[in-house]
Amino acid sequence: MPNGWKRAGRKHGGWKQGGRLAAAACAMALIAGCGGGGSIDDQTQENESKASGDCGEVNMAINPWVGYEASAYVVGTVAQEELGCTINYKELKEDVSWQGFGTGEVDIVIEDWGHPDLEKKFFAESGDGSAEDFGPNGNVGIIGWFVPPWLAEEHPDILDYKNLNKYAKEFSTSESGGKGQFLGADPSYVQFDEAIVNNLDLDFKVVFSGSEAATITAFQRAEKNKEFLIGYFYEPQWLFADIDLQRVKLPEYTDGCQDDPAKVDCDYPETELKKIVSTSWVDDGGPAVDLVKNFTWTNDDQNLVAKYISEDGMAPEEAAKKWIDENQDKVDAWIG
Repeated sequence: MPNGWKRAGRKHGGWKQGGRLAAAACAMALIAGCGGGGSIDDQTQENESKASGDCGEVNMAINPWVGYEASAYVVGTVAQEELGCTINYKELKEDVSWQGFGTGEVDIVIEDWGHPDLEKKFFAESGDGSAEDFGPNGNVGIIGWFVPPWLAEEHPDILDYKNLNKYAKEFSTSESGGKGQFLGADPSYVQFDEAIVNNLDLDFKVVFSGSEAATITAFQRAEKNKEFLIGYFYEPQWLFADIDLQRVKLPEYTDGCQDDPAKVDCDYPETELKKIVSTSWVDDGGPAVDLVKNFTWTNDDQNLVAKYISEDGMAPEEAAKKWIDENQDKVDAWIG
């Protein structure tokens, strides 16, 4: 469990006022028969520690994409430098992060893209109550199918899924078995691409890149060398500032069209990204709880920090510190 700080209420400042008052307090304690509960000095130290807002340790999950990393390190750096927290960053997949709420291994998931299945399992309404929704983080997630801009310019009809089979052979690779290759990302991400391909009768095979970095490299290469490429991608993402990827139109998303993962045949919705936190961590209280509750920023904010990390080669801590120094007014609002 994290070394959370429980709210102490008002300080007991009159407990350290000299020997006579201390002696009187001890005498009163003996009369009351409470001598076994610890010394006055011990109790004073404990209450002063609580009242000072000692943050203790905070366990921050790091899910495997650079935008998440940007948000996590900005919040973590503020908590460390402004509130005196010790931040433990833990690189975990999305579903594994949620499992850590109940064990005390994870306190914060700073960017959740929507997991109704996990909410049912871990929220109080239907699950074990180890996690709770802590509100939007300000980012809007847009998942979709994208092609490099050169391809959309030369073959504009390719932006309608109904025309994809016409170009399937152009997309084929050694890994796609004679079909067109659809480049998936990390299979742990929220994705329904295999079902969409099957249910829309597309002559494509999903081949997972395995990571965000590999997908970015593939799109960069495809644009530079004018290669056919279609794949899963998303915003916020710093790459859009360098390459104006074009989104392929799929059947419009409607409520319920993704309820059965095997039957999905629609586009992805825009998603208000959320913060998910450990219920026990919130109950313990502390300055970092309010910080996370108040944290919100924009897609542009996240893209800038992510660019510092991915394109400019800065360490996450360094990138976060640069943004914080240039946006102290936003940081002050989070701290309250």
